[in-house]
Amino acid sequence: MSYLNDQVGYREELLMTRSVIKKENYVLLEPDGLVKNSIPGYENCDVTILGSPAMGASFADYLVTAREGGKNSGIGGEGLETFLYVISGEVTVKNADKEEVLTEGGYIFSPESNVVSFENKSKEDAKLFVYKRRYERVEGYSAYTVVGNANDLPWIEYEGMENCHIKDFLPAAGDFGFDMNMHILKFKLGASHGYIETHVQEHGMYFLQGKGMYRVDDEWVPVKAGDYMFLDAYCPQACYAVGREEDFAYIYSKDCNRDVVL
Repeated sequence: MSYLNDQVGYREELLMTRSVIKKENYVLLEPDGLVKNSIPGYENCDVTILGSPAMGASFADYLVTAREGGKNSGIGGEGLETFLYVISGEVTVKNADKEEVLTEGGYIFSPESNVVSFENKSKEDAKLFVYKRRYERVEGYSAYTVVGNANDLPWIEYEGMENCHIKDFLPAAGDFGFDMNMHILKFKLGASHGYIETHVQEHGMYFLQGKGMYRVDDEWVPVKAGDYMFLDAYCPQACYAVGREEDFAYIYSKDCNRDVVL
């Protein structure tokens, strides 16, 4: 085990962190202080576990840097669905249905029990965001493999706001075979949510670019590219994009299309 940012030894500054851990409410993880985890199946990869049931999530999120030749021959397992997104670099991905080369912005969703493998066959590092979750079955419906690239998807105005846009990766709207979706939400500087959201769904969020002020529960916390946040069910949430130059954007998961289990 070692540190994600490869900084070791003593710092000149006092020990401090922007990370906030409020299990089963919300969690903010900044890169400094995160560690690399040794996980069976990953070869020549740096892997950091982000979201997990240990913080109250019903899913697991990972940040993976695949070095030259880095690979995993089977992400997922019985009853698990998987999503892989390429933040940068290039990897070859494969499941029982498809084999594709994914470049920056590329993604694959693999339905339950259909494991995903990847391999970095290039000489440059590939940075990946990986998600897996136990699928919630509904009789008469099933999900299927989806492969695409975010750069090929149109930006859609988010709830009618001209300075806030979204991309939906999966056809979950109107298709009950999917019990989750993955999105990228982008805010122009000064843009925000239209209201403070409060809902039963969870989020796992990795910030891709820019800076923001995020309202979680009854607090405003600063976030920026490279941070990760988990928002539990019913955690009040909203954000503003801040900064000087760059739009604020993040990729995030959201469970959907299912009734409450009693």
